Parts: sequence; structure tokens; C-alpha cells
Amino acid sequence: MNLNGEIIIIDDDEDDRLFLEDIFESLQVFNKVVFFDDSTRVLEYLLQKEVNPFLILSDISMPKLNGFELRAKILRNEVFNKKCVPYIFLSTAHNPENINKAFQLLAHGYFKKEENFVEYKKVIENIISYWRKSYTFSNNSISIS
Repeated sequence: MNLNGEIIIIDDDEDDRLFLEDIFESLQVFNKVVFFDDSTRVLEYLLQKEVNPFLILSDISMPKLNGFELRAKILRNEVFNKKCVPYIFLSTAHNPENINKAFQLLAHGYFKKEENFVEYKKVIENIISYWRKSYTFSNNSISIS
């Protein structure tokens, strides 16, 4: 995990992207935030050698390629998986079927999109804080023997 890497946000809804953009501005996160409104373009971007994100926040319900399908494609890509990037779902749907499917796809988290700015900001702040403090095998903070 690259603590200084980009935060990738995948969401086809413009209002949701703008809401998250305001949240990240208010949090004054130093990471570059990259938005995708078309999930079919994400994997190609992530496979670029110079792209090593800090984390991915993905919606589920998207046209062409939903968040679950995108996550499955990413899991099948050995090159990207070595980058050890947390994949977190943000969704308006918080039903047990979606939550179960997300964790079957080895999601690192599943959070409800909040309608209240302050509440949603706290969710995003907690996600970022947690992953900044987390050790992984690729952030050179620990070694695996």
C-alpha cells in the first residue's frame, strides 16, 4: 500500500462524486483524488506501472460494469493484487445480500453513503485514518519472513 498514492473513487453518479469531492477538500487530504464515472476504464488505469494508489472507494450500482464485477476483474489480476490496495465499497444499498457479496469478493470494507455531510465526512475520515495506520506487506513497514 502506498500511503502517498492516489485515492481512486469510482462512481457514475455526478452528485455523489461532487459530494465526495467536497468532503475530501474539507478533510484537506494530501493524496491526489482521482474520479472515474465509467468503471470500464478503471482496470486499464490501475494496471499502469506508475499507478500505485493508496485506496479505492467504489460504488456498486453502475452501468456497463458494476462494482462487484469490477472487483472480480481486479482480483483476477495478479499484477495489481501485488500492489496491496484496499478496496472499499460505498453504497446507498446496505442490504445483507450486497454486504455478503462484497466480502465474498474480499472487500476491505463496506460503508453506507450518508446523506448528511458531517456524517459522511466522518465515515471517510475514519476509513483514511484506519488505512494510514494499517501495516501491509507492500508499504515496507514490516517484512515477511
